[in-house]
Amino acid sequence: MGKTLVIVESPAKVKTLSKFLGRQYALKASVGHVRDLPKSQLGVDVDNNYAPKYITIRGKGDVIRELKDSAKKADTILLATDPDREGEAISWHLAYILGVDPESECRIEFNEITENAVKNALKNPRPIDKGRVDAQQARRVLDRLVGYKLSPFLWKKVRPGLSAGRVQSSALKIICDREREIESFVSEEYWSLSAELSPMPRGRKFEARFVPEDDKRLSKEDTDKILADLEGVDYMVESINVRDQARRPAPPFITSTLQQEAFRKLGFSGRRTMSNAQALYEGVEVAGEGHVALITYMRTDSTRVAREAQMAARDYARDRWGSKYVPRSPRAYVSRKGAQDAHEAIRPTSVSRTPESLKASLGRDQLRLYTLIWSRFMASQMSDAVKEVTSVDISAGKHRFRATGQKMKFDGFTVIYTEGRDDENSRDEDKRELPALEAGQGLDLVQLLPKQHFTQPPPRYTEATLVKELEKHGIGRPSTYAPIIDTLRKRDYAELDKKRFVPTEVGLVVCDLLSEHFPSVVDLEFTAKMEEKLDGVEENEADWIRVTDAFYKPFSETLAKAEKVAEKIVIEDEPVGEPCPECGTELVIKSGRYGKFIACPMYPKCTYRRSIVKKLDVKCPKCGGDVVERRSKKGRTFYGCSNYPDCDFVAWNGPTNVNCPVCGSFTTVRQRSGGLTYKCANAECGNSWKEVAGSDRGKKREEA
Repeated sequence: MGKTLVIVESPAKVKTLSKFLGRQYALKASVGHVRDLPKSQLGVDVDNNYAPKYITIRGKGDVIRELKDSAKKADTILLATDPDREGEAISWHLAYILGVDPESECRIEFNEITENAVKNALKNPRPIDKGRVDAQQARRVLDRLVGYKLSPFLWKKVRPGLSAGRVQSSALKIICDREREIESFVSEEYWSLSAELSPMPRGRKFEARFVPEDDKRLSKEDTDKILADLEGVDYMVESINVRDQARRPAPPFITSTLQQEAFRKLGFSGRRTMSNAQALYEGVEVAGEGHVALITYMRTDSTRVAREAQMAARDYARDRWGSKYVPRSPRAYVSRKGAQDAHEAIRPTSVSRTPESLKASLGRDQLRLYTLIWSRFMASQMSDAVKEVTSVDISAGKHRFRATGQKMKFDGFTVIYTEGRDDENSRDEDKRELPALEAGQGLDLVQLLPKQHFTQPPPRYTEATLVKELEKHGIGRPSTYAPIIDTLRKRDYAELDKKRFVPTEVGLVVCDLLSEHFPSVVDLEFTAKMEEKLDGVEENEADWIRVTDAFYKPFSETLAKAEKVAEKIVIEDEPVGEPCPECGTELVIKSGRYGKFIACPMYPKCTYRRSIVKKLDVKCPKCGGDVVERRSKKGRTFYGCSNYPDCDFVAWNGPTNVNCPVCGSFTTVRQRSGGLTYKCANAECGNSWKEVAGSDRGKKREEA
């Protein structure tokens, strides 16, 4: 019997799958995409039904040769790339390169890399899904047409190095619209009034809020009048209402909610979240088990969960916390409108692999993210939490106050997990329990608490709330949220201030220009409808060429008009306050493709320029100069000496305050599976060590 060649995307998957597949299977990785549109040209034949001109991606020659050699030795080829549009497209490209008929049963997919899932997939191969491929192709072509046509327009009208994207521009508009809303906001004064009371005879104090008759906000005049009315009045418990309030657990994670919650609770960026989730999905080395995949596929917008997984969670909860923590029937959640239901929600592949059991096997970030996923999934299949909420109405002359309190009656799912909040300052009102009170009971007034307030503008977006807003408007898909946000920052369209997005001057200018001349490109509803059309292509309900044509023809006409009527916009450079060392002209801060830098405004007569660097509190091991943070041309952060080019010290990993125990120099740290790897920054020393995850520093070190 000949061998079957199974091709996946990543080498990590190869390791995980090799545990399940016998010797009759050969496993190879494509290492992502193998073909794409060329970077040096449009790569789309607009006059020939938008035919893409695919080329082999630079650097993939060796991978392709190895795949072809393996394909020649195999009797059967199975393409097992990721179970989404992007993965389907990769399989389609691989089929083309290897001469595999895409209509043959050459494609397998699995939502989780477990033995049962993989073996079931092997039993059910299928043809490549042309709808998925066409949907990905349409998205790629549309994004290329917008990017390669609109970006040069921005270069001419604003400045070189700018870019525009079909989805990116809508996201930018969301940020800019919020900023304009904040700028135009007019704060208004209002007042609140509370009474600090205690039972007679004096008991535990509690607070009650004044209840306006018409539910309007109080002015200063209103408050003063009410305070005058309350002089010398008696306070009495009028009525008491006690009720149970049940709280359901949140659904298991989808891509967007995982990114939101990881930001809220862990401070992770979208990219950081997805990078760690990818590793957990593809598999990591687990002590005693080998290479194991720990979660299901992490790009999904469905809350559906396999019944087997539901029952496993229920059994675990029953065994650990008791039967009352398990509802009568498994919980099912409804996905949002327009969600793709091809994949399950994000969950652990086995609830028996608790975060505690994996402490020694996972890096810090991996463990924190896995704990979040595991806890959320477990909670989603557990009983409601129940609070006893007490509401007390209090008469004070002709006025009324209300006190509310609560106590936990049954903790339910909260024994393991509670959902985070977008508003850092938000709190559940009146969480404290009220003292024992009875209807008709008199109360002592401790003090009246009038308080001045001012209405606040809407908050700027965090990564979490921006992803939430994109999802709300149907903009982008699970795989695109993190790249969209990354692009906005890399292009200097938005900056982070206290973890909230602030549009730059360039971002505001670009947004206004696009809004004026290309309203459909930035329009949220239009972008969302385009996503729906792409979904229709995937479902074979629409032709991708017609969808592309319906967008591109009006767009090209608009572009031609804008080229003629749009005026050039000059963005004034910010002065630095120091003279150019070469010509004496005051230096300015400029923005380029790779971020901001300091330069002479007399260019090209004077070519002086230097990077804007962030100085760190560590010294260069070579010359004793300051270590500074820099960015490469590809946008990657690295660390070097401030005395460059006289000193050529460079480090890719982040410097730490941990000194090398051998030579005393500072160290750099890198997170890897199983722990943190420290390395001395002094090349002549070369000392390194590994701290195993979950250990105390200095107690459990291994030589790296």
